[in-house]
Amino acid sequence: MAYKVTIISPEEKEALYDRHHLDPFHTCKADVHGCAIKLYTMDHEVKDLWEDNFYAISEGVRSHGRVIMLQGRTGSPEVLYEPLAKTAFLFNFDYYGWVKSVALAVAGDILEDEHRVHSVHGAALDMDGKGVALIAPSKTGKTTHAWGLLRQPRTRLISDDWFFVRVMGGQSFAYGSEKNCYVDSDIGDIWPEYRKLLEGAKVDNHGRSIVNLRWVTGPGSVVPSVVLHHVLLLKRDKGDSRMVRSITSDEALAHLVSNDLCNPHQLVRDERKATLRVRFFDQFLKGTEILMVNTVASPGDVQVGILKSLRGRC
Repeated sequence: MAYKVTIISPEEKEALYDRHHLDPFHTCKADVHGCAIKLYTMDHEVKDLWEDNFYAISEGVRSHGRVIMLQGRTGSPEVLYEPLAKTAFLFNFDYYGWVKSVALAVAGDILEDEHRVHSVHGAALDMDGKGVALIAPSKTGKTTHAWGLLRQPRTRLISDDWFFVRVMGGQSFAYGSEKNCYVDSDIGDIWPEYRKLLEGAKVDNHGRSIVNLRWVTGPGSVVPSVVLHHVLLLKRDKGDSRMVRSITSDEALAHLVSNDLCNPHQLVRDERKATLRVRFFDQFLKGTEILMVNTVASPGDVQVGILKSLRGRC
């Protein structure tokens, strides 16, 4: 994990509030699957990225959670999180990707406790009416292959980075959380169809941009929800010669548990939360067909393998 998370008490939260309440913050609120998450930042660029990234919500709606960006303490990236007030203090964050992930994690903390809606750090697509999820540890090609699959006819985006799931009647309903996507600016080098999307896009200090997929694929190419039928678990393992294979839900759950649920942005990690999350993934996976995908080959070759395996299922 690139930043440390420390749980703090309500008293410590109030002390931090008192110390910084007169700081010249820019503020704005996002609607994250019905949760009003408020950002406090003194960095105008972060505010602009946030407003491009998330759906807006009225300032008159009371905040359910807060993300407050500060400098100081150790000089290293650090989160102090107070779970009762759902307030995260972010120290020394210079990467917007972590800021948005903490915001999504705050919303996830609210939703999994109060509404039986759970977070998945992954991508979700609607492929001709059937939902396909891609879940993977960092740097194994989740975004690359989600955007690769989006080139297929009758395929629409739910989310390319983080989605929420509610299991009802044995079916898993996936919901998007972000208005626009935060992607590596080289996505057009991998898939030339997206080069136009990156033309003129503002690139941040980590080589990433907020982009609107609808600019190149049309206004109906991003949809709010889908019922998930298939899960692709991605890994990068040079010792495994198999590119795509079917696995059981028990194998999939063991893989996820051994990889921190493929989500490093879990703010509360006590035994109760761990049990809640594992129970959810067990229910979620049992209602889907699961493929293990090894992404060591070129993106084009892996896409061929994925599509061959999905053909006739989607």
